[in-house]
Amino acid sequence: MQMKSLNMVGVGSKSPASNLLRLSAAVIAGGLLLAGCSSGTTASDTPAASSAAASAAAPAEGSAAPTEAAAGSGTAAAQHVCAIGGADAFFAVLKNGADLASQAVTQAGNEYTWIPLPNYDNIGPDMVKLIEQAVAQGCTALGVPVWDAAAEAPALQAATDAGVKVFMYNSGLPHLADKDGKCEAGENCVKAYGYYGTDEYVAGLAAGEYFATNGSKNIRCVNTQPGAVNWQQRCGGLVEGATAAGAKADQIKLPPETFGDAAAISAAVQAELAKDPTIDGFATGSSADADAVQAALDAVGSKAQTGGWDVSENVINRIAEGKQLFAVDQQGWYQGWLAVSQAWMGSQYSVYPASPVILTGPALITKDNAASVLAGVRDGYR
Repeated sequence: MQMKSLNMVGVGSKSPASNLLRLSAAVIAGGLLLAGCSSGTTASDTPAASSAAASAAAPAEGSAAPTEAAAGSGTAAAQHVCAIGGADAFFAVLKNGADLASQAVTQAGNEYTWIPLPNYDNIGPDMVKLIEQAVAQGCTALGVPVWDAAAEAPALQAATDAGVKVFMYNSGLPHLADKDGKCEAGENCVKAYGYYGTDEYVAGLAAGEYFATNGSKNIRCVNTQPGAVNWQQRCGGLVEGATAAGAKADQIKLPPETFGDAAAISAAVQAELAKDPTIDGFATGSSADADAVQAALDAVGSKAQTGGWDVSENVINRIAEGKQLFAVDQQGWYQGWLAVSQAWMGSQYSVYPASPVILTGPALITKDNAASVLAGVRDGYR
């Protein structure tokens, strides 16, 4: 089987971020092969994971894929596969992938439920409520992002104790527990059968370096979800990557309710520029925030470069026109498809990939490859 992965572009052949991006690309291809071609594994009935760093290359030595004893002859017991999802344009695309995977779930005689987060204003308590709701609804397998690990880890442990099999996706990679119950984050470790998503820290490093190597010397990461695991990694990695490449970088931290609030984001960006007119780069964590930042820069006539996470038709068009430097792609559609299909196949048939971690990103979209991504964006796959 021949596989094609999104091109990694423009971050320097000898840099740490570039090497990590190549590693991510290799794992993306490997994950596709596993998802499309593997026959799964069988072992014990405990969630297995390895540390993020080890799993990115191969299963950690001594770790076991999460598998189960054979259930005996006959048809496997029916499952109720559930997925908790977010509340923005990115998750609309991700849900497209989850819904397609759910067709196979229901055609096999199982039940599927999508459980949406209403907004991002109060993620921790709201996610706990949704996890508890999944248990109460009789979900047997749950795909779930871990955004607030301190709040979610105890709730997910309670779900596991109640017999729910947990599959992490989209966010929370540092909190994925290994076979000894330890995780890269060091606390709030989550026992799960796998993680399907991007490595946000690697993405942040690459984004910061790309800004710096393309002329930005003073960069701000606009963080409208401070405290969320994935946004901490994004902006933290960006500051590190930019600093290592010789630029200055910092964060603009806004309240969670400003996510997608164009007026609030615009005001914050303009206030930051008024304090420091030398700022020449702004990074955003979502396509909606990217639109708001660009509108703010246009309003004040700033020539600061922009780049950030996730794609939309607006974002891709700006990149193609040379108005936005890049976008970090994490392939949300693929995350949704993996979360639901793996939760089903793992819980019903003990079919698992060789590694508990399948990375769907990061990859950088620039002017060089924007046109090839646009069709996927328009058709709801990117």
